[in-house]
Amino acid sequence: MQVKEILVSAPGKAILHGEHAVVHGKVALAVSLNLRTYLHLKATATDKVCINLPNIDTFLCWERPQLEQFMPYFHGKRKEVKCLDADLVRRLREFVGVVGVNLDTCNMATLAFLYIYLSVFGSGDLPSLTVSVWSELPTGAGLGSSAAFSVCLASALLSASGAIPSPLKDRDHPTGRWCQEDLELINSWAFQGEMIIHGNPSGVDNAVGTWGGMLRFLAGKIIPLSRVPLLRILLTNTKVPRSTKVLVAGVKDKINKFPSIMAPVLDSVDAISCTCEKVLSEMTSEPITGEHYNILEELIDINQHHLNVMGVGHPTLDTLCRVTLAKGLHSKLTGAGGGGCGITLLRPETDSSVVQATVQELKDYGFDCWETSIGGPGVQQHSPLSVKEDILQILNRY
Repeated sequence: MQVKEILVSAPGKAILHGEHAVVHGKVALAVSLNLRTYLHLKATATDKVCINLPNIDTFLCWERPQLEQFMPYFHGKRKEVKCLDADLVRRLREFVGVVGVNLDTCNMATLAFLYIYLSVFGSGDLPSLTVSVWSELPTGAGLGSSAAFSVCLASALLSASGAIPSPLKDRDHPTGRWCQEDLELINSWAFQGEMIIHGNPSGVDNAVGTWGGMLRFLAGKIIPLSRVPLLRILLTNTKVPRSTKVLVAGVKDKINKFPSIMAPVLDSVDAISCTCEKVLSEMTSEPITGEHYNILEELIDINQHHLNVMGVGHPTLDTLCRVTLAKGLHSKLTGAGGGGCGITLLRPETDSSVVQATVQELKDYGFDCWETSIGGPGVQQHSPLSVKEDILQILNRY
């Protein structure tokens, strides 16, 4: 193994504008969420391959020779990412003891790890190693937690194998980012992990985890935007479970039933995404003004009303909007809706006492709430000094 130890992180994702409309050929803007997943990989001499996922209480080890039965699958160079090997996935499912279609979080994470580990190292000797992961992201909330996990896995395992070089040039740099070519390789392997977990992912979540910042998504094409400002937000999880599939089908039914009414709504959401993109671009090239924030807030309000028109609102999201508006803040759902999560824009001058009071009121309704930011960096390698002490302590336990 080329690298004996590596520490990486990748961000979650939120949809800023364009959810649901994107299914019907309109622009969506996805942004990185600075709640991150951290992964620590270290080489060992135990002849074991171990993965520790304390967030979901999963701690697994395999004897390295057990995994060598899968070696005949691999021919050629590890740098080539082929399509997902369905036969290998099937055999890994049998190996892990997974039955049925719906996998739980533990099984999905395990399969993704074993698949990427075996694929990256499969053409040579399988190394003994321990991988430990800790995430600030809630799972199953539509915030890209599985993609952040897959991006971390891909970057750490590719680095450990020597397929990509370490971007940390010396100890003086607390973090390092890979070059474009290496990021594309990380992203393609992370997409394989997402395919194992989700079956037919759009590729947006792993792209946000890889590149960070903001991405424009239109008709299957993903375009990273070169520069975006870092924006403060509150992220609220209503903890109301929802089915994305059911919500998407409901919007489609409404469009089929009222085409002349719903088509302008989708066009308007498209225009909101494009206007927001233009404003954010201006904010990186000229002094940021209150008017920039006024426009961003109005776009949030208009889009939230449109999402209610589409039928993907929920009383808990109405509560979020009402509570924050009473404090002069503007909120919208992010993702599928029907519960789930919402984002609230915070201006630079928003006083911390206002933020704390808002967070407390939302928590009193039973919601989870975090102050964080959007538009931050994608996957990066860390020196230990650049990682928060409490996260480092968790990762170093294993």
